[in-house]
Amino acid sequence: MIIRAFSTPVLIAFAMFFCAFSYAQKKNADYKIHLFKTSETFTIDGKGDEATWQKAEAANDFFMVLPMDDRKATQPSEVKMAYDDKRLYLLATFFKTPGNTYVVESLRRDFSFGGNDNFLLFMDPFNNQTTGFSFGANAYGAQWDGTMSNGGSIDLNWDSKWVSEVQNHEDKWVVEMAIPFKSIRYEKDVTEWGVNFSRLDLSTNEKSSWTPIPRQFPTASLAYTGTMVWDNPPPKQGLNYSLIPYVLGTVGNSSIDDITYDNEFKVGGDVKLGLTSSLNLDLTLNPDFSQVEADRQVANLTRFELFFPERRQFFLENADLFASFGYDEIRPFFSRRIGLGVPIIAGARVSGNLNRNLRLGVMDMQTEKVDETGLPSQNFAVLSLQQKVFSRSNIGLMFVNKESLDYNALADSLKTEYTKFNRNLGLEYNLASADNKYNGKVFMLKSFGPDSSYNGFAQGAHLEYRSRRWNWRAQQEYISENFTSEVGFVPRNNYIKLEGSIGHLFLPASEKVVSHGPKYRGFYYFDPSMNSTDYVSILGYELNFINRSSLGVDVFNEYVQLLAPFDPTNTGKEELAAGTRHHWNGVYLQYNSRPKSLFTYNMTTRLGRYFSGGYRTNINAQLGYRFQPYVSLGANLSYNNLDLPDPWYTTDFWLVGTEADITFTNKLFWNTLFQYNEQSNNFGINSRLQWRYAPASDLFLVFNNNEQLSPLEGNLWSLTLKFTYWFNR
Repeated sequence: MIIRAFSTPVLIAFAMFFCAFSYAQKKNADYKIHLFKTSETFTIDGKGDEATWQKAEAANDFFMVLPMDDRKATQPSEVKMAYDDKRLYLLATFFKTPGNTYVVESLRRDFSFGGNDNFLLFMDPFNNQTTGFSFGANAYGAQWDGTMSNGGSIDLNWDSKWVSEVQNHEDKWVVEMAIPFKSIRYEKDVTEWGVNFSRLDLSTNEKSSWTPIPRQFPTASLAYTGTMVWDNPPPKQGLNYSLIPYVLGTVGNSSIDDITYDNEFKVGGDVKLGLTSSLNLDLTLNPDFSQVEADRQVANLTRFELFFPERRQFFLENADLFASFGYDEIRPFFSRRIGLGVPIIAGARVSGNLNRNLRLGVMDMQTEKVDETGLPSQNFAVLSLQQKVFSRSNIGLMFVNKESLDYNALADSLKTEYTKFNRNLGLEYNLASADNKYNGKVFMLKSFGPDSSYNGFAQGAHLEYRSRRWNWRAQQEYISENFTSEVGFVPRNNYIKLEGSIGHLFLPASEKVVSHGPKYRGFYYFDPSMNSTDYVSILGYELNFINRSSLGVDVFNEYVQLLAPFDPTNTGKEELAAGTRHHWNGVYLQYNSRPKSLFTYNMTTRLGRYFSGGYRTNINAQLGYRFQPYVSLGANLSYNNLDLPDPWYTTDFWLVGTEADITFTNKLFWNTLFQYNEQSNNFGINSRLQWRYAPASDLFLVFNNNEQLSPLEGNLWSLTLKFTYWFNR
């Protein structure tokens, strides 16, 4: 408790110290591109033959970011922009050495950044250097779009309505875009936005940016954007609404005990209403998420619940307002808790900017009751506020409420199983220095429930530094025994955690190695009396090659005192007793191949001791082959061998996931994922055909099959046809 009482004020003092020096002019504010309004009618075809483009100002003379950030880019790039009453237009030309081939994985939307020759646009309409929008395309025309948060994070699960086309030539490729103003949010009457342009050319292993960016930061870093200067304020959006109805039919069958499957016909949809140019109201009625990509399974040999990301469209715009509070394992709100095996009746959400410095997020969701289990109908409400301070920092407030309706009518046995209400109230301060080198956080959370057993406290703080050669981080967490977050993600409680890392990079003048250096990271857990319960210390060395491949070697030292009984195989076998102590060492080896190759592979190996004096050998591999740009094949392989004493003996199991991604055009996709998990005796298929027949409007045909293998045999399958259309004004 002494550490908890001492460390928080110290880290707060550090944060406030650095905040005092964080209010400064944006680094690249003097890099400007001027836009003028045009009355010309555009044809978005990637040709750029409109007269407007002959007069538009060009952003060119890009800077190299990788492999080295001390020079100009060797591959010339040029970007022009213009606008009219309804759309923002962009024309980008990327010159290349004749004979260099394009590198493209597929025509799949929201492509992998590192595996494609691509162009990305980053916009900061509120000039807060924290939030924004990203649009882009790869060299064969696949689109990319996402919302930006936390100064440079991009959520690609967000989709918007816009158009683009790409043309390829021997010595260049050209992308042309038209982005409706109604597809983005911005502050009215403002004539300067933050903006930057990024290019990745895998033939030369070169990443470049219009503005200079230190190599330790991504080109998405909003702290390093230039300025988009409008000749007049962007047009007012006026009445801005979208209707996104869907119709679906599903047939299926189940032979698994206790699971029935009924054919169904559903109608529902979403409504988007622009309350202002920067604040949006989202409504959903009888939502369905059958077209969402299947979760990738992982082998779980931990003692705790695993985290899977949110992919449902309704929850994604301004998702950082709701999802970024706290830490990865201290989240007061995790949207996947809503509608997890329970039908959602309806939901509403207001999110966006009230002004340049104040952001608001309000959400309310209502679920149905489940007669089979007695689960009552529940309401989920969330309030989030985020006030910008200094140049890029902010103060956040969050309130989360889960309420069971008609709770008093439940049988007494159900009242012990389900909670009447659970509430979390939190306050946090997020530090981000003007130059992006320092970031940090301090937060506090209080939980409330029907009695004192639900009333607890959680708190955390960290400070991080990143320069060209050095990086370090210090972090501290505390969660009390009674802290309860039923709508959050908190896999463990009643602990104090100290975490630290430090690394250094050498930047040699080499034709093969771009950087290399040592690194250290440690996690140390204590009970509230400061008795050690578990820790992991990792010492490693990494090499990054000029062709973008990398090699890493880590040695680790791990200790665990079990706080509850645990089966070290996680397969339902006998459990180790609570209180037993286990200590082991091991090594990690990792290699990532160069992304330019048609055949790519990433390998990770863990070798070392394990629980109860045993041994664990783990091999993970990601394999890929592309017939560009139409077919991309992939396989994820994970093998675990556990050599343990009696009563477990030797346990080994495979996790195999194979994926075929066929992109007939950049509007017609077919993706099939096969997964076999020997640990859970499960085999699954998810096959999804998507036709984007109009911008943001789709026809889906989705087949799911889930087979439980011996000893719990059975099969569950379904076939869904879903039609969505995006009406907007």
